[in-house]
Amino acid sequence: MRHQFFAIVNPAAGGGRSAKLAGPALAGLREKGLKIDVVASTGPGHAVELAREAYEQGYRKFIAVGGDGTAHEILNGVYGRAQGKERIALGFLPLGTGNSFLRDFTKDGANASLEALIKDEKRAVDLIRLAHSKGVTYSFNLLSLGFTADVGALTNRYFKPFGYLGYLLGVFVRVVQLRRRTFRLRCDDDKEWDESRCLFLSFSNSKFTGGTMLIAPHADPTDGLIEFVRWGPIGRIGLLRMLPKLYDGTHIEHPLASRRAVRRIEFGTQVPVDVLIDGEIAALECVSLDVIPAAVDIYI
Repeated sequence: MRHQFFAIVNPAAGGGRSAKLAGPALAGLREKGLKIDVVASTGPGHAVELAREAYEQGYRKFIAVGGDGTAHEILNGVYGRAQGKERIALGFLPLGTGNSFLRDFTKDGANASLEALIKDEKRAVDLIRLAHSKGVTYSFNLLSLGFTADVGALTNRYFKPFGYLGYLLGVFVRVVQLRRRTFRLRCDDDKEWDESRCLFLSFSNSKFTGGTMLIAPHADPTDGLIEFVRWGPIGRIGLLRMLPKLYDGTHIEHPLASRRAVRRIEFGTQVPVDVLIDGEIAALECVSLDVIPAAVDIYI
């Protein structure tokens, strides 16, 4: 087993900011005594392949240099192989756009993450495992269906070059096209299928998404539970009034909102749907979700 870190740099993260800042940040860690091997990804999904190859070569400590999407790809490259074997440790150089996950632990994610890497301070966190018709995907942040995934899919397809403005354009278009749908599911020991209409469903391991949106204010990435937030079939005017409340968590006080902590979700919708996973979008036929307690070590 190799003792040095394997850092994967996503040069496109943060609108290219990662490419400019990664070198000095990694050099600073090396000056503090960390041994780091570095490689850059070249496009979506490449970090999965790089992490998988690094694991086969004996690396067990990784650094995601970019956003949450980079960390998501690294975990999906290595966790399935490491499960039941050696522990995997992941550090962050949060140079991307969202960087939501670290906000659960600190308001100063970049400096806190650097300090934890230098001091070798890490804590065990849970992962959410999504089984779907194409295989298994792991999430450390959240999975979401409905309006949130619709916005993400549209933004990635047409508006991503515009950054945060592009996301707002995606929100505006999806409000105009508002869809309130049924996602058939049941949780834990529920006997009956839930087929009620909703605006969105969120299955969260951590509190924040999209950088500063507090989608699941009761989530805890170390409690062995999935925070399930539902927002009911609200109308356009009501949605526009409530959108700002996504940033302080008070949206769950709305009469059409609900939350519960669960360990497993079974899906009965046997068609592919857009799923927002750790900031990325995938069209998947979902089968089930479950939580893996204390699955991976995070430097924070």
